[in-house]
Amino acid sequence: MDQHTDSPANALFAPPDASWQRLTSRYLSMRRLVSAVVIGVVTVVAAAVVTLATARPWLGGVVVVIGVVSIAVRLVVVTRNWRSWGYAERDEDLYLTHGVLFRRLTAVPYGRMQVVEVTSGPLQRAYGLATVSLQTASPGTGAQIPGLLPDEAVRLRDRLTERGRTRAMNL
Repeated sequence: MDQHTDSPANALFAPPDASWQRLTSRYLSMRRLVSAVVIGVVTVVAAAVVTLATARPWLGGVVVVIGVVSIAVRLVVVTRNWRSWGYAERDEDLYLTHGVLFRRLTAVPYGRMQVVEVTSGPLQRAYGLATVSLQTASPGTGAQIPGLLPDEAVRLRDRLTERGRTRAMNL
């Protein structure tokens, strides 16, 4: 069962009449790699500093154990966060949802969209990913959909731009 509709509380975060599109598993792989590398490097440096500063190698071992546990926990958190992301295109608006502990559902009316942008940094390009960013007519508001395949990002950009243009002309 979809985690967004398995209880009355979760139904609050479900789109009324559409199904969620999910992020590609490549995004999960990229996030896992980044987490493991960053925590791994910090762990090795911290273990070396603790061992050299205290002349007690067992303390360095404790730091390594803490680092390994931190990587395991982070991988679980990253996976749960990845599963929480979704977007749904409706007739009048785009719904976005994400978050595990703090859930968020955003409805962006097409007529309020002013800028739809596709970006892809070096690591995203290495994984064949892109992010679609939306800016609305209201200052300080917008939304992002990370972890899209380039073809889907371009399709979504073009579709949102066209729907936004059509809705803006009808206002």
